[in-house]
Amino acid sequence: MSKGFYKDPDFDYEVRCLLGAVAYGAAEAGEILATVDDVGDGDHDHWFRAWHDLGSRVHAAADREAAAGRTVTASAAYLRAATYLAVAVNAASGLQSEDQLTSTFRLQRSSWERFVDTTDRIVERVTIPWEQDSMPGWFLRPSTDPGPRRTLVMVNGSDGATSGLSHNGAAGALARGYNVLLFDGPGQQSMLFERGIGFRPDWESVLTPVVDLLLGRSDVDPGRLAVYGLSQGGYWVPRALAYEHRFAAAVADPGVVDVAASWTAHIPSSLMSLFRSGKKEAFDRDMSLGMRFSSSTARTWAFRARPYGRTGYFDTLAQVHEYALTADEMADITTPLLVTDPEDEQFWPGQSERLAAGAGGPTELARFTAAEGANFHCQPLARQLTDARMFGWLDSVLA
Repeated sequence: MSKGFYKDPDFDYEVRCLLGAVAYGAAEAGEILATVDDVGDGDHDHWFRAWHDLGSRVHAAADREAAAGRTVTASAAYLRAATYLAVAVNAASGLQSEDQLTSTFRLQRSSWERFVDTTDRIVERVTIPWEQDSMPGWFLRPSTDPGPRRTLVMVNGSDGATSGLSHNGAAGALARGYNVLLFDGPGQQSMLFERGIGFRPDWESVLTPVVDLLLGRSDVDPGRLAVYGLSQGGYWVPRALAYEHRFAAAVADPGVVDVAASWTAHIPSSLMSLFRSGKKEAFDRDMSLGMRFSSSTARTWAFRARPYGRTGYFDTLAQVHEYALTADEMADITTPLLVTDPEDEQFWPGQSERLAAGAGGPTELARFTAAEGANFHCQPLARQLTDARMFGWLDSVLA
């Protein structure tokens, strides 16, 4: 769909992602279309209220079904509520105040947890030891068979909801007989919004304890352990693979070599010249002046900057630049790697090819096109096609 649903690129992309979730029961096309029909282009306040209201309404309906003992209907509704409220959580970045961010996230997380409680899927909540803290996780199995099987670790992006991984790979993995581990890493979801723990560029410090936990389980085949990185996870997974070599296969969707490129593409060249010259005061001053002309841009910056744990424009951007793969790190990736490369990639164009060319092990580039309806970041309208190619490749490598 070349014309899109909105002129606002963020609104348009969200609608595409929501429609892509329909195939896995994580959204309903009618609910999506009825909601967007009432929200004008660029109306951030209405956008937030619309998805918050829809998610709240569906969550309340799920509560009623659960109370009546109709868990199949309740489970489906909780999952849809989690999807809609995840949009509302991200939409909070466009509001005048973040007062509603925490309560919206808690309702979204409650929807996911209630889905876990009511689904007929086999889900075990796990706690992953991590440095002086821990990370919450959910271990899903395709059957009660206790034997060891292929297992997929899923690494989320910068602001994706944990529940979103359900329709972005987890459902496809379970259907094909894989175990699945979902978790919140530093800077993601509950780790950020409830514990105040920000991102880490050295994701091997995150994935190594995940591998340690899984290899201690009798239902995990240690020789058929795979990892998948979605969106900014396409940086974290390759970074970890340069140091953590116990995975048998990995997928980066898409490949990300330099996270900062998605930030600097929207900053005027004159300002970037100040940044590269190390002129912190001048950069902060001019950025602050520019933000006064767009309160929406200022709020979005604050929302995106939060997980990096820095104040000030210069310091934040300097921290984001730490999230980049060196040539040596890419060369140290020996794990077989599949890298998706969608046409019209809007955040990190060209970086999938750079990762595929620089990786030291066997690598395959999976191209997705507009003609297939599979363009844009993470192929939002072609998640079944993505699963088909990803698991076809994983099955052959893990065999």
